[in-house]
Amino acid sequence: MDFIQLIDKYHSLGIDQVIDHEKFNLISIVHHSTRIEGSTLTEVETQVLINEGLTPKGKPLQDSLMVTDHFNALKFTIEKARAKSPVTTALIQQINSLAINNTGSVYNTVFGTIDARTGSFRKGNVTAGSTYFPNFDKVEKLTNELVAQINERMKIRLPVKEQINLSFDAHFNLVSIHPFYDGNGRTSRLLMNYIQAWYNLPFAIVLNESKAEYIQALIDTREKEDINIFRAFMTTEYEKHLSEEIEKFSTLTQAQKGKSPGKGFNLMF
Repeated sequence: MDFIQLIDKYHSLGIDQVIDHEKFNLISIVHHSTRIEGSTLTEVETQVLINEGLTPKGKPLQDSLMVTDHFNALKFTIEKARAKSPVTTALIQQINSLAINNTGSVYNTVFGTIDARTGSFRKGNVTAGSTYFPNFDKVEKLTNELVAQINERMKIRLPVKEQINLSFDAHFNLVSIHPFYDGNGRTSRLLMNYIQAWYNLPFAIVLNESKAEYIQALIDTREKEDINIFRAFMTTEYEKHLSEEIEKFSTLTQAQKGKSPGKGFNLMF
C-alpha cells in the first residue's frame, strides 16, 4: 500500500483516537529526533522520563534535558497546529526556543551576545561537514520567504499527497536555511509535524536507525537541487512507520478481544 492508502487505514482503525497511543507516538518522535542529535537515552528511558520525570542513571543530564525540551516543544507545536494558528516566523522561533530551552548556548559575536534559547537567528556563518549554509545576513529573509510559501500553499485545497509533500518540503527547506545556532534539525522536523497536525495526518518519524540515509538524502537533494530525492526518502520512512503502527495496533486489538470489559488499551509498555 502507498501512504495515502495507509493513512486511510490508519484513520479507519481509529488509531489516532486512542489517547495512550497518541502519547506513545509522541514519545517515539521525541526519542528518535533526539537520538539523531546525540541523545543516549533508550526509548524506555525516554518513556519513563516523560511519564514519571525520572532521569536515567548513568546518562548525561544534558540528554534528559534535550528529551524534555523536545517533548514540550512537540506538545506546543501540535496545540498550535490544531488551533489552526498560522505559520509565522515568530512561531518557528518559538518552537526552536522551546526545543532548546535547557540545552541551548550563548554565543558572543561581533554583533553582540546571542542567546540561542530565545529563538534568535544566528549572527554567524555555519557549516556541517561539506555543507555550507546561507550567510547569516540572508537568514531572516529566507525564513520569511519560506513562511510565505508555506502559507500560500496551505490556502489551496491540497490533495493528501501534496499535504504530505508540503510537510516534507518545509522540513527540508528550513533545515537547509539553518536559521539557528542550535536545534535546526529538531525544529525542522517539528515544523513538518506541525503541518501534518494541521491536516490531521499521522505524524512522520525519521528513525534514528535511518540517520545516515537521512543525512545523505539532505546532501543529495541540495547538491542535485532535486526535492524529489528528499521526498522519496521521507515517503519510504513514512510508509514503513505507518505499516508498523497499523500492524502493532491490529495485533493489540486482537489481543484485547476476550479480555474483561473496562480494561481498555494501554500501549505504553
